[in-house]
Amino acid sequence: MDVDAIVFESSDWVPNNQRLPVLRYRVDVAEAEEVDALFAKYGWSGIWTNGVYDYQHYHTGAHEVLGVKRGSAKLLIGGPDGHAFSVLPGDCQVLPASTGHKNLGCSHDFQVIRCLPSGPARGHTALAPAEEMLSRIASLPLPRTDPVQGISGILLDKWR
Repeated sequence: MDVDAIVFESSDWVPNNQRLPVLRYRVDVAEAEEVDALFAKYGWSGIWTNGVYDYQHYHTGAHEVLGVKRGSAKLLIGGPDGHAFSVLPGDCQVLPASTGHKNLGCSHDFQVIRCLPSGPARGHTALAPAEEMLSRIASLPLPRTDPVQGISGILLDKWR
């Protein structure tokens, strides 16, 4: 399985995470319909099915994984000066807390599954971070499993 690891520097008001890379996976298209079951199998919870917001935002209280279930989109990852990626069914992005992301446009049937390593997301924001937000981000525990590859996944290597 091909996995890309990309570290984003801060971008305008979006802090991003200079310590933990964004991980981009390509899952077999036949498994795309079951991406939520895959995430749950490896202990990622808080499953939410919808799209991606069309404004730049990030999370201060949780890391997250986005898995494309159907449709297509162009996502801006890494804040206003980040990279635009075209995503299709089976594409998964693990975003460390504080990583900016935004939907630049999508097909009418675009559907993404979002999960977290533990519990509900806290701290969704579209504002420049205060010092307390940066402290919260830095203190978040690392996931115990990779949402796509489990206990032998690349996340456990790249995020240590």
